[in-house]
Amino acid sequence: MRKKWNYENDQFTKLPAHLKHLPLFTRHFDFTSWIFRCLWGFILKAILFKFYVRIKVHGNFRKIYKEHPKLLVISNHTSHMDTTIITAAIPFKYWLDLYIGAAKDYWFQNTLFTFFSKHCLGAIPIDRKEKSSESIKLILRLLKALDRIWMIIYPEGTRSQDGYIKPFKRGISIFSQRTDTPILFLYLKGASELMPKGSFPKMGQVQLHIGPVQQPADIEEIDKNYKAWVMSINPNAYKEK
Repeated sequence: MRKKWNYENDQFTKLPAHLKHLPLFTRHFDFTSWIFRCLWGFILKAILFKFYVRIKVHGNFRKIYKEHPKLLVISNHTSHMDTTIITAAIPFKYWLDLYIGAAKDYWFQNTLFTFFSKHCLGAIPIDRKEKSSESIKLILRLLKALDRIWMIIYPEGTRSQDGYIKPFKRGISIFSQRTDTPILFLYLKGASELMPKGSFPKMGQVQLHIGPVQQPADIEEIDKNYKAWVMSINPNAYKEK
């Protein structure tokens, strides 16, 4: 059952300015936001990722969605296209339960990006510099409060500059263990070639692999299990020491 959100509760009234759009994606119905979300969904699925960049999905989100209403969805991160690729691969009817942790210094850097992040992505701004504790508290609150939530997070913390997967930060294990939320493994192959740093997206194909669901665990175990799974798909995903 999806909970209704109250604009007058502490979760909204005590938020800092850069989080004031929270009710737009905590599922208080906002017609304007929903129109933009539908429009973006059509552009994303029917045009961009059908004729320009093709996504080949290995696995099935529908079965996982039925079995796991609450998940942390993690993936490697090599391109600014990664989030749109993942959301395009997930059926549109699940988008109301889809949340995205997005770097505040990039996705909320100006009016245009902020509007897109709020209304099209429903993104949660993650402050990587000054107020990271606020973002952590907000994510924990959402994971505890919502009955259905898929939260997309990149456990490396930032994009990989060379395409290789880097060690995970502790945040993903904190979110998982404190809220008893399982973790869905995803792996994107080919995204870095389609949109290298400082360039526009190129035409081509990207592969999205849907992996196992990891139960809450320490970061060392999560990192080890994710690496073992990815290496079974692409032995070159990690740089040799």
